[in-house]
Amino acid sequence: MPNIQPLLDEAAITRMIHDYAAWNDAGDWDAVAALYVPEGRMSRPIAPDDFVGGRDAILAAFKARPPRTTRHICANIRVDVNGDTAAATSQILLFTAAGQPPLVGSYVDKLVRTPEGWRFVERRGSLDFPD
Repeated sequence: MPNIQPLLDEAAITRMIHDYAAWNDAGDWDAVAALYVPEGRMSRPIAPDDFVGGRDAILAAFKARPPRTTRHICANIRVDVNGDTAAATSQILLFTAAGQPPLVGSYVDKLVRTPEGWRFVERRGSLDFPD
């Protein structure tokens, strides 16, 4: 019987990336922050080298944002699983209700399997077409 666990892991991580975008659009910051390990870190596509470290700090950073209406579209998700760690890349298209032009960006993710499921260790965003 073939080992389908890598395919199940890839599907779970792909779902997690989609959930991240959906919960971000819904303003469910607790759910977004819960996708990180406690010591995880992230950078936003507009500031790829400015990391926010720690799940609590990530939650605080999201909660500090002014309210806005957004839609994140995820594409070209690629996941490589290596046992209990994984790497993923994806592209993002961000639409805002503020009338700004859409932004195109990328994420490079490092993930780890935890008792709660897959979690981000690091999520680094960048803009593909910066100003």
